[in-house]
Amino acid sequence: MTGTIKVGLLTPYSGVYPYYGHHLSAGMLLGLYTGAPKRNEIQFIPAYTKMGDPASVLEAANRLIFFDQVDVISGLVSYKSVLDIIPIIERHNKIGFFFDMGEYIPWFNYLSPRVFYSSQQIWQTQYALGYWAAKEYGDGGQMILPIYEAGYHINSCFQHGAMDAGSGRLNIHVIPHDKREPKKMDLDVVFEKLKKDPPPYVHAIFAGTLGNEFLLEWKKSGLHNQIPLIVVENMAYDDMLSDVGHLDLNLITASTWSRTDENHRNHEFVKRFETAGGQQANIFGLMGYEAGLALREVKPLLLKKDYEKIASLLQKEAIVGPRGERNFYPASGYALPTTDIVNVKTTANNIHKTILSQGTGLKFDAQQFKAIHEGSVSGWLNPYLCI
Repeated sequence: MTGTIKVGLLTPYSGVYPYYGHHLSAGMLLGLYTGAPKRNEIQFIPAYTKMGDPASVLEAANRLIFFDQVDVISGLVSYKSVLDIIPIIERHNKIGFFFDMGEYIPWFNYLSPRVFYSSQQIWQTQYALGYWAAKEYGDGGQMILPIYEAGYHINSCFQHGAMDAGSGRLNIHVIPHDKREPKKMDLDVVFEKLKKDPPPYVHAIFAGTLGNEFLLEWKKSGLHNQIPLIVVENMAYDDMLSDVGHLDLNLITASTWSRTDENHRNHEFVKRFETAGGQQANIFGLMGYEAGLALREVKPLLLKKDYEKIASLLQKEAIVGPRGERNFYPASGYALPTTDIVNVKTTANNIHKTILSQGTGLKFDAQQFKAIHEGSVSGWLNPYLCI
């Protein structure tokens, strides 16, 4: 067998994680090879997709297929953009293997036999957090989030989790958006309200540096340790918290993966990633690694360009990786991730995480989520964290 496997990476702009594309491809290489990659066997070709809107994604996908002659189209995408590129993937006999953070619950009007998905499934951890919070603290919690985060399914999943646990009331405060100052946050009004009428808990949903700014304001407000603070999963990633660890925070979040998990598959991934890249393992490296494990099984077929057989095998394949069993074709059921409810305490020198409970999960096509799709019609096209 000779030849090169070309992987096209659709790459939208992210001010939050500017190097996520490098981490995805580095993780994929580690998954594809048990040792050093074979010289010239794999080639990654990035294609800039601006903010990830469907028109930009389609233009980049066309360029990758027609000009670069890629075998696999991959990268970070929104489900709203995938619909536009499925026809060219099928028409030109390619494979699609896409990544997303899980800002939308998957809901496929058409499921292509050529397209596979690796998701961080933040919607799962949000549902689990809402369910746990309602059981632990009771009714009447308070959500706080900017308009960007309110445009996805993230808050709706938390809300439905709380409702399924018996909660009848959940207050939501969306921070007003000022086009002239998009990063401005006016939290005084909501903080004063919380002081006068404290809820049983507060759930904060922020992306990027705004999350750290919220945590700083929360600590300064005097509400810290007075009201339990629950945060969306991405606010508690180690690399984000490292900038605010000195605040001595006490938070609760949910997660499907921990860098410090001592199971041998995770330990192997973390060691290989950090040895090869000289930086901490992160969620993008993990998702790339899991995809690489799946593609490793069909690598001989990729070299032969036998795309039909590749698609058939990937539809049935499940891998066992750093966070357990994973599969990548929705019709095969998507293995439910193990979701941990985690207490996070920070100091200037350490981020300490303790598992409090196992979260409750649901299959992506559960009836509970149908209401979210029907009642949360969003115009947000860019993938989560691509701001």
